[in-house]
Amino acid sequence: MTTTKGHRYRSGLEREMARQLRLSGRDFWFEEDKIDYIKPAKKAKYNPDFHVIKKKDGSKMYLEGKGRFLTSDRQKHRLIREQHPDLDIRFVFQNARQRISKTSNTTYAKWCEKYGFKYSDKGIIPKEWLEE
Repeated sequence: MTTTKGHRYRSGLEREMARQLRLSGRDFWFEEDKIDYIKPAKKAKYNPDFHVIKKKDGSKMYLEGKGRFLTSDRQKHRLIREQHPDLDIRFVFQNARQRISKTSNTTYAKWCEKYGFKYSDKGIIPKEWLEE
């Protein structure tokens, strides 16, 4: 974990996302919220990396930084989407063109498109997202 201004980031990508959010002048929170969801036969919690408040409507936008997007992550986010369709969860990938496995042609980007998640590439938070 890396500490930046009192926050403990788990990766360089999260630290870079925090830097971009600071430079944008936007208030943001790191791993502050806990979202309940149910795994089959087991209640669990999801702790999003960041959330920002949208300028337009005051709702939350969750930003999840992903270097590796494991099967367990994809399963978790599908369950969360099913149980909380109103949440705005977006992914910031280091490489959105990475395939989900060696034997699959599905990339992280294609997976997001299939399941209705917004995403960005190269660890960059799109300016348009920060203007919402």
